Amino acid sequence: MAETPTAVEGKRPGLFGRILRFIREIIAELKKVVTPTRKELINYTLVVLAFVAIMMLLVTGLDFLFGQLAGWVFAGTTPI
Repeated sequence: MAETPTAVEGKRPGLFGRILRFIREIIAELKKVVTPTRKELINYTLVVLAFVAIMMLLVTGLDFLFGQLAGWVFAGTTPI
């Protein structure tokens, strides 16, 4: 029979041991987080706002186009 990694290492840690290891790993990952500078934060914010504005224009244009198309197909209206 092949030995599993848990069998080689010994007894599996209990519930509280796993919870403590999980919390230690969370703290280790949080220490790696780098807070952006004010300039970077403003730049990121402007990029997000520009992207949202572009997507709003795209969705608005498609909504208008499909509305005109639906009016032409179902109501017989002429497009603007």
